Amino acid sequence: MRLPLSILFLAGLMGLAQAAEIESAYTEFDIEKDCARFSGPPADEPADWANFVCPGWRGYPVLVYYGDLRESLFYGFPPTGDLAPAWESFSAFNRTGPTVEWRILKEETRQVPLTTIHRWFVSQGEEGDKDIEVLVVEKVGQLTERDGCVLGYVVATGNENANEKARHIADEQVFDFACGADQPVIDAGTVPLPAPATGDGSE
Repeated sequence: MRLPLSILFLAGLMGLAQAAEIESAYTEFDIEKDCARFSGPPADEPADWANFVCPGWRGYPVLVYYGDLRESLFYGFPPTGDLAPAWESFSAFNRTGPTVEWRILKEETRQVPLTTIHRWFVSQGEEGDKDIEVLVVEKVGQLTERDGCVLGYVVATGNENANEKARHIADEQVFDFACGADQPVIDAGTVPLPAPATGDGSE
């Protein structure tokens, strides 16, 4: 029996992880300067939504889906055909920072980005003047396995060593996490995680 390519690819990565190292690399992008819009409303309609493709790490793109003052991001290669990445954001108004941390699996000359860590700023609305900062950990969509998704949330506001905690979640969860089946890990510290929004934007 022939195994699906996605299973073979994942098994290969798991084997590599035992003898390889996972390190961080960083990229930045500015939507207005660095990204290309690939869909949005006609020019004569309100520009309340738009989708962009932005530069990521060594050919791995970052897709930004924007609507109603909220963002949803996909890192790597998205599903093909009629499929589209799931909307993963927060119920409250939000935005992302310019810097993306990529966790790179390195083994000799081979380098594969496994996960990303990206800082989000989530509005508290009338409850507070300052945004809640959340480090969102996501699985990167590969050419053979295009199922990137959120692996975990680390509330950076009021949470000591938040970056280290996010890296731990990224490295520990990525090999066994099944998008669409498993629930993201949450490390909220002293501040509750803002309500996530998935699918069509509902909680």
